[in-house]
Amino acid sequence: MTYQQPPSQPGQQPPNQYGMYAPLPPKKMSTGAKIGIGCGGAFGALVLLGVIGAAIGGGDSGTPAEKPAKAAAAPAPERANEKAAPAEAKPEKKPEEKPEPAPKSPADQFKAFVAKHGSANEKAALGHVTKVQGADELNDILDSVEIYTDFTGGLMGPHQSEGKLIASAFADWKDSKNGLVTVYDVKGEILSNGNF
Repeated sequence: MTYQQPPSQPGQQPPNQYGMYAPLPPKKMSTGAKIGIGCGGAFGALVLLGVIGAAIGGGDSGTPAEKPAKAAAAPAPERANEKAAPAEAKPEKKPEEKPEPAPKSPADQFKAFVAKHGSANEKAALGHVTKVQGADELNDILDSVEIYTDFTGGLMGPHQSEGKLIASAFADWKDSKNGLVTVYDVKGEILSNGNF
């Protein structure tokens, strides 16, 4: 005996091909998976841009291991010429270039400026400066420079006048639309401050 479906009545849905229960719809992709695919695509694009940039900008060919070998092979013809030439006819060696001195620290630059342009009292006060911070990073927006000294006593101590001289000399050296220079003593207490 075979089972037959009863005829459908108006207003009812006809039975589907699977029988009584409909299959579950496919799962939707989670948000984490969508973000992961998006990040993977962005990473892939960056890698592709890096490869293209290296291909366009990399005029030097060869692996890094080959580069020193090429550099070492370059002086070989000079050595061959030296061996072929008589000992008396050697060309004069060029004097070696002196390496450029390391850039001076901001404290050294400041001291050099005051030594050239400052008064005797400013020069004496600058002998106590040990460190200058922030003088090389000025952008006219809330510039803050800190000058450290070997003075003692803080704001109410005996060296407040030297602190004012140092702040004034700094204002002569650097200009800023909105700068503040603070002079500290050896313990880190404020000795003086001023605008520059």
